[in-house]
Amino acid sequence: MKRSVIRRSLLIAGLLMLGCALNVANAQPVSPSFPVKPVRIIVGNSPGGANDLLARLIGQKLTEAWGQQVIIENRDGASGVIAMELAARAPADGYTLLLSGSQMATNTVLGRVPFDIRKAYEQVVELVMQGYVVVVNPVLPVKSIQELIAYVKARPGALNYGSPGVGSPAHLGIELFCSMTGTRMVHVPYKGNAPAMIDLMSGQIQLLFGASVSVAPHVRSGKLKALAVTTPKRTQANPTLPTVIEAGVPGYQMINSYGFFAPAGTPAAIVNAINRQCNQFISAPDFKARLEADGVEAAPPNTPADYRSSIDRQIADLEKFFRTPGISKESFNPAPR
Repeated sequence: MKRSVIRRSLLIAGLLMLGCALNVANAQPVSPSFPVKPVRIIVGNSPGGANDLLARLIGQKLTEAWGQQVIIENRDGASGVIAMELAARAPADGYTLLLSGSQMATNTVLGRVPFDIRKAYEQVVELVMQGYVVVVNPVLPVKSIQELIAYVKARPGALNYGSPGVGSPAHLGIELFCSMTGTRMVHVPYKGNAPAMIDLMSGQIQLLFGASVSVAPHVRSGKLKALAVTTPKRTQANPTLPTVIEAGVPGYQMINSYGFFAPAGTPAAIVNAINRQCNQFISAPDFKARLEADGVEAAPPNTPADYRSSIDRQIADLEKFFRTPGISKESFNPAPR
């Protein structure tokens, strides 16, 4: 009898131990903590552009938080399409991120990529929003938006303006400005904002919509002249500059949004982990103050679902833009590569 009781007790104890072991095994993570190797951030512009500077700023923060190197890879050209295609084909493991702006939505609406960005990527997190500064070569005899409009109207097609590429947000923004003011200028596309800035300072082109962080040093040195900002309200970085609306173009605004995208199929756990980490950065008061000093506004804390909704709205707004009289999709598509 005693042996039977002992055997039963041993059996029960063994089963309990086995159950505990299984529970412990099930509690273990399926894969190692992310990341366990360097992460690359692909940027679709040359070094020195607004999204490149943002990528390096965020990349530094992620390197410190993760203890892994974050590599910035510039793949400029074709208005961001080269970078988009490269990121879309990357392994969906979280180790390749694309940092891009509203250009993503533009390229989808214009059919410049063979996929819909809402399906080709996981929208990870919206990072920042920024407007532009309207800057001109100092030789141009204008001191305000109204003087610029009058000058261009008196010389239709005589002024050249630059942009980071055909169909870029800056290109769309200036064409919308021309449409709303009844003016006409010649577009000169570049492979990124930095080379366009060089030609603006040398007088090869006369006007540019540039990110505050990129143009501010040249405005301070007198190599460029700032006329206005394209945001709905004045910015902390340029408090003395009027908005284009204040300067006499009611309803005009131009804002770009930047965020992280990952290849479609990237595990939700990794997407959410990157989202949480980035939200911590952009919500920190010191980080927000640093962005605002450069004319950039941190996005409010957001989820991947929130960012997907933002992309949906951007695409809807662009489709509306291309129905504007005098605006055609053909003029925003570059020549075949």
